[in-house]
Formats: sequence, C-alpha cells, structure tokens
Amino acid sequence: MSVYDRLGVKTIINAAGPATRLGGTLMDSEVLRAMTEAAGAYVKMDELQEAAGRVIAQITGAEAGYVTSGAAAAMALATAACMTGVDPVKINRLPDSRGMKDQVIIQRAHRYDYDHAIRSVGATLVEVGFPDLTFAYDIEAAITCETAAIAYYPVRSRPSVPLHTVADIAHRHGIPVIVDAALEVPPTENLRRYIQEGADLVAFSGGKAIRGPQASGILCGRADLIRAVALHNLDMDVRPETWTYQRMIDEGRIPGPPYHGIGRSMKVGKEEIVGLLVALERYVRQDHATIRAEWLNKLASIRNALSEIDGLTVTIVEEPLGGLAVPYALVQLDEHKLGITAYQLLNGLQECDPPIYLIEEPAWRGAVAVSPMTLQDGDELAIVHAIPQVLKHVARGRT
Repeated sequence: MSVYDRLGVKTIINAAGPATRLGGTLMDSEVLRAMTEAAGAYVKMDELQEAAGRVIAQITGAEAGYVTSGAAAAMALATAACMTGVDPVKINRLPDSRGMKDQVIIQRAHRYDYDHAIRSVGATLVEVGFPDLTFAYDIEAAITCETAAIAYYPVRSRPSVPLHTVADIAHRHGIPVIVDAALEVPPTENLRRYIQEGADLVAFSGGKAIRGPQASGILCGRADLIRAVALHNLDMDVRPETWTYQRMIDEGRIPGPPYHGIGRSMKVGKEEIVGLLVALERYVRQDHATIRAEWLNKLASIRNALSEIDGLTVTIVEEPLGGLAVPYALVQLDEHKLGITAYQLLNGLQECDPPIYLIEEPAWRGAVAVSPMTLQDGDELAIVHAIPQVLKHVARGRT
C-alpha cells in the first residue's frame, strides 16, 4: 500500500503540465537519491547556499545565485533586495516600506496573478502603457526617486517593450530589472538569455521543466543583490561576533546583522537545495531534442485517436504563444453537436478512476488541451479511452 493509499488520497493522471495544484512534476531517481543523502547530515545553510550559488552562476552566466522556496518566493525576495539592499534597518522594517524606495514599474501587458509576490513585501506596482501597446517613453516617464525596480514578465502573446530596451532605460537611472522567468524553461537557452539581455535578477521555477523539488526556485543575478536576498532569507538568530558575514561589519558596510527578514517564512531546506542543484545539472545535459520528439509522438497518438470522434477537432500546437514552450494537443469541441461543454468534459474526466486532469485555460472557448510534459508512459492511452466514455455518459444524462 502506497503512502497515498494510506492517506486516502487518489493518484491522478496529470495531462495539465507541471501545475503546483497537481504536484508539479516527478523527480528523477538521481534527484531523490541526492535529497536522501542531503537529509543525512547537518550543514551550515549559508555555506550551502553559497555553494549552490556558484553552481547556479556557472549555468546561468550570472554573477551569483540563490535557491528559493519556489519562483514566487524568488520574486518576493528579489523585490525586497532591490528595496533595501543590505541595510539591516530597512530589512528589519519590511513590509513597512515607508521612507525607502518602494515602487516597482511594470508594463500593463505584464500584469498577471503571480505579481502578487512583488506586492507581498510592501512594494507598490506602477503600471505603464496599455494591455496591447507600451512605448519605451512610458517606462522612462514613470521613473521617480521612489522607483526601486522594474519588473518584467516575458509574455509572448501580447506586445510589450523588449527586455534589452527596458534594461537600457533602467540602467541609465541606476535601477535594477527583475525578470519573472518561472515558465520560461524550456528552452534551455533561456537559463542564460535574460542575464545576457541585461536583467539584474531572474527567477526560475525549480519544480517544473527542471524537475527539481516542487517547493524550489532559482534566483540569479547581481552579486550585491543576491547578498541582500541572503540577508532577508537566512536564519538570523546570531550574534555579531560569530556571524558568518562578520567581515561586512568590520568593513563598515553594515552596522550589524539584521533580525529575521521577510524571507524567513520562505526558507528552503538543505534537501531542496541539493535536489534542485542535481536536477538543474541533469536538465542542462539532457537530450532535449529527443524529449521533444517523444512528446510529439504521444500527442500524435492522442490526435489520431480522438480525431475519429465526430464533434472533436484535434490540433497539435508546437509553438505556444504563452506559458511553457511545450507543444500540446488542443481538443476543440463542437459543444452543440456533442451536447456537452468543455467544462463538463473536464469535470467528467476528473471523476474517472484514476482522475484525469487536462489544461483548462481554453475551456472558455469550448476546448481543452493535453500537455505531454507530465504524462507517464501509457497515460495517453487512458486519456483517449476516457474522453469518449465521458462524452457518452454526459450525453446520456441530457436525454
């Protein structure tokens, strides 16, 4: 009996991709072994984070790196670091941001629900432009003495000012740029792309394509800002005389260590740090062309089977406009002919045994989608068997 059986929790078929609500992705055995090994010893967490930062810096091309408890935590810590630097007085005060730079400029086309992480540390978002059009001068005109950073989300489905232009504007004014790249891997090249284009801090999810622990993320960028991130995040139950970064006090850079920072509730364990590093190193050495070919083969088998059903049109989308750059199968329903809505199909699949979860985003336009990224071998067969059964069941219920 599995641990989930003992808890009375059903395991599912995940065809929705690495969604947090569905447990992210599955870690490779190499990652699990490393986490088990890490759990068997004590270490100084600041020393472990510095070692992790060196690995992250090498892979991303950044000056430094840090492992966080997810990409949202990375965005929150990045914002806090831009607001306070290493000043312990400011670090101690957040989320009370009075008397410090606390405005983060963001293009209106880049607004989305996860930017709450930016506001969670006491920052105020300043929107510029329109949802479908922003000019570079909109960004420059919004910069004031209260501007702490510019946030950037690499959205592909809406036009916006490109990152290199945003970085040029920001750096002329001495302002850092934070990029939320949580969903931007794959492709692997994006691990280095945003730093190369001028970003000062970049956040990636560790529990999606990289297949690290679900509660892990990566923050990479400028060394001074990463040091500020560490001061916000580490256990600060210390005394100045024994503190790891005593040299910062001796050099007059800070008057003393801060208390627990706003990142204390976002702590990441030694097991997650090690697991993330092993997963990251494994990810960059994988044959991604072969993996993509396997994805497309599974999608083709789904398309071929479902296209035989009258009322369904299946298309393989190889280059998505938004979200993860992973191909998917778009299943368009003729809701009138089938007598069932996309939402009813989704609910019906979730009542199967095992429950099946698909991508829900296109349901408002009468479609569902299948991501191959989180499919285990044989899952595609279960999906093409279940969909016609649900269609028949719902249709019978309407007669």
